[in-house]
Amino acid sequence: MVEGAEENQAELEDLNQVKGAAFKIDNDPRITPIGKYLRKLSIDEIPQLINVLLGDMSLVGPRPLSVRDYNGFELDWQRRRFSVRPGITCLWQVNGRHNISFEKWMKLDLEYIDKWSLLLDFSILLRTIPAVLRGSGAS
Repeated sequence: MVEGAEENQAELEDLNQVKGAAFKIDNDPRITPIGKYLRKLSIDEIPQLINVLLGDMSLVGPRPLSVRDYNGFELDWQRRRFSVRPGITCLWQVNGRHNISFEKWMKLDLEYIDKWSLLLDFSILLRTIPAVLRGSGAS
């Protein structure tokens, strides 16, 4: 991210392409050219492994969100996604990432919570590998 990225986001709100609490725009001017490359390859997720080792995150679980995005969750059923530890990968990532609607994203998070099992986690981890290699939904 470029310097002052959080402050610049307020100016970009009208360009948001995601309905709901999340924020996403194509060619986000807040992201550096190197950042775009790292994002495309999902390399920007590697530092989150430290959070997994510290026990603050899980390998699989609903994605962590910025404070701005968190504050946009107004409905109890949406906030339920915060009842579990956030993860590096999730159903949203292996089902299209930014190519699916905010509401579908939330439903996938709740589906994960309701149907959680080690087998489901293993399945998501296996499906993450080709999704990352294809760059599915990454931008």
